[in-house]
Amino acid sequence: MEIETAKKHRRAPLATPTDLAAVANKDLTPSLTALLADVFALYLKTKNFHWHMSGPHFRDYHLLLDEQADQLFAMVDPLAERVRKIGGTTLKSISHIGRIQRLLDNDADYVTPEDMLAELREDNKQLTTIMRQTHGLAADHNDVASASLLENWIDEAEQRTWFLFETSRSQHR
Repeated sequence: MEIETAKKHRRAPLATPTDLAAVANKDLTPSLTALLADVFALYLKTKNFHWHMSGPHFRDYHLLLDEQADQLFAMVDPLAERVRKIGGTTLKSISHIGRIQRLLDNDADYVTPEDMLAELREDNKQLTTIMRQTHGLAADHNDVASASLLENWIDEAEQRTWFLFETSRSQHR
């Protein structure tokens, strides 16, 4: 009898109980999952540029991008777990990320340091916009926990954008 019970549990849906309305799960799960895909994409692009940085400001840029990548990676688990807490399922593979990410990859053989910083600045601005939209959706569904996480992450993205902007400003202006 225990084996049959175990088999039934393995086939049971992953519907975590929540007091949020079913429509909240239906609306928020894809939005938060797409955001997670964007965060993974930006994390990997930031690490790509960190690994391939060159030039006279190598050390400063290399360390800046490593710090920013760490900040992005720190979002991953709380974001995925938030989806599970509200009763949804989230990313399952790299190909899943590729299908739903909105931020573009950069597979170029060489990118100048200035172009790396500019591209990451624009990506972080776009991520901020996406997070504001997701925050609005969370607020519409009274999901204060998701909204709270997003508020801190929006602030971090704004800081990354600011640092990338200031770092890439010409000294001759």
